[in-house]
Amino acid sequence: MGEITKALFLLILIWNLITFILIKIDKTRAIKGRRRVSERTFFIAAFLFGAIGVWAGMYIFRHKTRHWTFKIIIPLAAVCNFYLVYLLHSF
Repeated sequence: MGEITKALFLLILIWNLITFILIKIDKTRAIKGRRRVSERTFFIAAFLFGAIGVWAGMYIFRHKTRHWTFKIIIPLAAVCNFYLVYLLHSF
């Protein structure tokens, strides 16, 4: 595996950690009745290689798991993420 590929995977890992934390932040804000992170932000972050972090955060923190849009779009984003990583890795 080349240095660029390793760097790309590290960036994706860090981004997923950030999206995971973003779910926790939104959950905490929801409990406290404060301003929330928009659903659009979660969807954009998920499609920009952060779907696994969002998905893990949803189920670990039990947040947004009842929203049908999250049940459909986040797994779809994960599949797209894996496919794009596969394409990037194969070149």
